[in-house]
Order: sequence, then structure tokens, then C-alpha cells
Amino acid sequence: MCGIAGVFHFRGGEVPRELLLDMAGELAHRGPDGTGLYRDGNLGMVNTRLSIVDLAGGDQPIPNEDGRYWVVQNGEIFNYVELRAELIAAGHRFTTTCDTEVLVHAFEEWGSGFLDRLNGEFAVAIWDRRERRLLLARDRFGIRPLFMAEVGDSFVFGSEAKALLRHPALERALDPVALLDTFTLWTTAPERSIFQGIRELAPGSRATIDRDGKVTLDRWWTLPFTRIEPDGARSEADFVEEVGTLLADAIRLRLRADVPVGVYLSGGLDSSGIAAGVRHRSTTELVTFAVRFADPRFDEREHQDRMAAAIGTELRHVTVDAAEIAALMPDVVWHGEQPTVRTAPAPLLALSRLVRSQGYKVVLTGEGADEVFAGYDLFREDKVRRFWAKAPESRCRPLLLGRIYPFLAHSLGRAGAMRTRFFAQGLTRLDDPLYSHRIRFANTSRIAALMEPEVVTEANSVGTAEDRLLERLGSELLHGTPLKRAQQLEASTFLEGYLLHTQGDRMLMGNAIEGRFPYLDYRLAEVAARVPDRYLIAGLREKSLLRKVLAPLLPPAIARRVKHPYRAPILDAFVGPDAPEYVTTLTAPERVAETGLFAREGVALLMEKCRTRRHQGVSETDEMALVGVLSLQLLHEQFVRRPRLAARAIPNREVVGDRVVQPNTAPGPP
Repeated sequence: MCGIAGVFHFRGGEVPRELLLDMAGELAHRGPDGTGLYRDGNLGMVNTRLSIVDLAGGDQPIPNEDGRYWVVQNGEIFNYVELRAELIAAGHRFTTTCDTEVLVHAFEEWGSGFLDRLNGEFAVAIWDRRERRLLLARDRFGIRPLFMAEVGDSFVFGSEAKALLRHPALERALDPVALLDTFTLWTTAPERSIFQGIRELAPGSRATIDRDGKVTLDRWWTLPFTRIEPDGARSEADFVEEVGTLLADAIRLRLRADVPVGVYLSGGLDSSGIAAGVRHRSTTELVTFAVRFADPRFDEREHQDRMAAAIGTELRHVTVDAAEIAALMPDVVWHGEQPTVRTAPAPLLALSRLVRSQGYKVVLTGEGADEVFAGYDLFREDKVRRFWAKAPESRCRPLLLGRIYPFLAHSLGRAGAMRTRFFAQGLTRLDDPLYSHRIRFANTSRIAALMEPEVVTEANSVGTAEDRLLERLGSELLHGTPLKRAQQLEASTFLEGYLLHTQGDRMLMGNAIEGRFPYLDYRLAEVAARVPDRYLIAGLREKSLLRKVLAPLLPPAIARRVKHPYRAPILDAFVGPDAPEYVTTLTAPERVAETGLFAREGVALLMEKCRTRRHQGVSETDEMALVGVLSLQLLHEQFVRRPRLAARAIPNREVVGDRVVQPNTAPGPP
């Protein structure tokens, strides 16, 4: 795991060493174990290393045998052992035992098709000295980030946008379109980022930049749930066996490291299945890590302790309260580089800090299971609403929503009727490609009502967030079953843009921890995409197939446990008596007006409502709006108004052309 960045000048001229080291400084948290610098005339690349495989010999950049190709990587290639043996058999000579060197030889041997052979989580840059051509590529699900920008006669890339923003020609300005996307879809589209002029390379995509500046983009992998015909001829038992075998192998590969590997344990089905799988495969000591909450409404310690006792693991935990969540939010936004509508990332930043303090660099986690095995309430909600839509006047069918949302089952009279009508929005529009997500999008997009009308108008000049989403996914949402379409939407928005980004990579790497996600092994995901719907959701039982896979490994209470959504406190963090000073400062009318993104009257009313109703609570929409306003104000403060700049990195390895030089270890100005 590392950070990478680079600059490619199309019209010649050397890339300034100082600029590259400034960019590396912004990524030092991703790779605190060393900085590698590569310069070849009009191309420069840097790498900040978190050493996990070949601790002594794996410093980047790394060339092939004749020095034509040079590589830097952020991530891990889990099947590097098998690929290395195949490449040695083909005549390639290796100088290290690290996974990154496999990439440069694989590219030399198989061209850009080498990506299809990789099982990993990566963002990679490969420079061809002879053809003066740069290749960038990102892993299938976009677990590792990669941003890029075209600035005049230069192409700039990096693991995080903050590295690109060190380029003097890039303006520090927020993109209204991306803001509206975030406050509707929870994320930005890959063709953009929250910053104007900077875009992400889409998951499963590659970019080729040739010597005259032409940028060619293409998608090298996709998991089209909606295009894959469910394999209805196979029995459920067949799928249980295949999924179990693939999950075990995914865990085996992700345990490869020259440092200890831990496991996140939430107490739910997904992380418990990973922890049990690790314990089943390994006889070495297993240490698990958990986040707990001082507020019992959010706490899962009972289930964490039960699971830890069942598999005999040492469980280390951090307990987070509302005050710490508020204290962590500035760092959450700085690492995440985009607004958020939840405080859930903050405890995960505290958890990765604990992991680092215990001497660990790698953890396995359970992300991805809900998307590929249909675990979210949203999928069950979609199933009930489609059943209800067949008889819209029925008074019995909507009662099934109470099986998903217990608060509805206990709602009586007028309040219950209002809540039921909420789920009736667009009920009979079954041909809507976004049917499963319309309610979520409508609920979140109410935050936009707080934004300045001019900002919303500018954003909507290129279409609504939903329109742009439909244009991006195109025909992928026009085929397949309703569940497969819903899974496609969830993977393309929440998983790739929020869960793996704001709650995943950024909160882990904020403390230099590499997260590995066995459920997102592409072999496992491709099989899951072929599983018939009836095996995924049996009646209204979510993740039915995965439960049967994991049942032999888990205590019955964990295997049967209903999904508990991961949430964290909001109101007590920001409007309680111990709320930090920045909340008052950033939401003051004059600061809101200065930022120019929100209407100050609307923000003032929201803050007053949240303060006066702190004890009885406010709606979920108001909570999301509170977090959205604060996180965007923090983002503007840290990246635009008063940029938070890192110190210049100091290289421990420096290469010019194909010649290793003695790096200048004297620190430069920040």
C-alpha cells in the first residue's frame, strides 16, 4: 500500500523535483516508510511507501530488466506469487520479491491485457521510456483511488486530489455539479471530483497518455449484474459450495504479507465470516479490532464479544463518544476530500489509529458483502414495494415494510399513514431504471434546498444528478431482474463512491493501514452476480445464500443475526453543550455567506432546529443536512479558504532516467 503521483509535460521541459516532492508530501500518510522519486525529462513520478511485502527490497520505482518500463503502485497484487513464477518461466529476471515488480514484467510480457490476470486492489502507473507513453490503471472495484487532471500542456495524477492541488496551475475551487451529485447520490461521478478540473479514473478503467498529450480512456472490467443471466439450472447447494470455496481462497490470498495481519470485527455476519475464515485457515495468533460507542444505541459490543469468544481471538477495541466524533470530523473531511452526510467515517478513523498504535499495517474487513450478496434493507424494500405496486390500494401489502423497518410496525394512526405514504412515492413506476433508489435519492437531495439557488442552477445546467447517473450507466439498467438492477446501482454509487472511499480507503490510510476486502475478490463477485435472486433474498431474509455459506463457521446467534446498520451519533456531536468551536464558526451567517455555497437563512434555521430538538431528535434528513453543511464548510475551509498543506517529502530513493542517484536528504521548504 502506498501513494503515487506524477506529472507528464507534453511539450518538453523537465518536471520540477520540488513539485514532485510537494505532491509526495501530501501523500505521506499513505506511505510513511519511504519516498521514491523518478524523473525522466518531461515525466516525473513519486511513490510514498507502506512496506508490507519485501520490506527491505521493495522500494519504488521499479524497472524491468532493460530499464524501458518503470512502475509505481498503490495497493497489493494478491496473486503475485503465481504470476511471478509464470513470468520467471517465461524468462523474466526479478531483482526483488515484492508484488509491484510483477506488474512491470507482466506489462512487458502481456501488454495492457496484463490487468485481466491481476487479483488485487491497486492503482498503478507504468512509464514506457522508449515510446514516451504513460499507462494508468485502477482495480476492478476502485478500492484504491486515482485522480487525474489535464493542466495546459501537462497531465497530472495522484492517489488523492490534494496531491494534484499542489500543481500551481490548478485552481482550488469546488465543482457545483459534483456537490449536487454528492448531496443526491452520496458520491461524485468518476468523470468528476469535488474539485473543478480534477477527475477520477473510473473503477476497472485504464488511461493511456501518449507523447503528444492524447488521453485514451477505456473500461477493462465491469461487473454487470443486470447483463448476467442468473444460472437458474444450478441448485442452491452448488452455489453454496462454490461461494464457500472462493471465499476461502480470497481470504488465503489476502493473508499474504511480511507483516502481521489483523481483522476488523463489527459483530455482524460479514466481518464475523472473515474473522472465522481467517481463524479456520491459520494457526497463528489472530488479533481482531472493533469500534464501540459510549452511546448504547449504536453499540454492538455484545455481538463482538460473543464472536471473539467463539473463535478464540484477542479483541482490541476503541470506544468512541460524540465529543471524539466531532473532534475527528476535520480530519475525516481532509482525508476524505469530499462532503459526507454521515458521521460514520469518524469512528473508523479512530479504529485505524488504534490498529496502527498496536503495530499493525494490514486488516481484512467485510466491505462488499452487502452489495454482491444483497444484504441491504434497500433491496428488501424494493421487493416489497414492487409487490405492493401490483395492488396499490391494498392496506395489507405495505404492512410488510414493518418487517424491514420495525418503527413502521409500531406506527399507529396519522403518523403511521404518513410514513407509509413516504414509501408510496413513485410506487407504480416499475419501469423506472432508478426505481429501487428513487426514495433514497429524493431523501438525500433535500439537502440541496439549503444551497444557494445560483449553485443549484449552475449544477443543473448539465442535467440532474439522476439524469447524469442514467447517462453513465446507460443500458446496464435496462436488462436483468429488479434485484440485479438495484445491486448495479448500489455498487456504482454507494459502494464505489462512498463505502470504499469515504469510509474505506481514506479512513484506513489516514493512519497508514491497508484494508483488504475478501468479498470483493472479483472471482467471488462474478459468481455472486450469477446467483438467482431467490437464493440471495429468501422471502424477506437478506443474504440468505451467504448465511448458509458461513453458518458452519459461526455461532448460531451471529449466523441468524439481522443486519444492524452501522451508524454513529450526530446531534450530540455537533449541537450538544460540548460541541467544538468550529461548528459555531463555520455555520455563522457571515462565514456561510463568505463560502457562498449555502443560503445563510436556511442554515440558521437548521442549526436552531437541531439545537432545540436535540433531546427528542430530528428527522434523518435534517441529520444528514447538518453533517452535509458542516462537512462542506470544513472542506472549503481546509482546501480553498485556508489550504492545509503538508511538508515537502524527503526521498530515500531517487532515479533519473535509468540511473539511481544519491538523494538529497536536506529538507526543503514546505
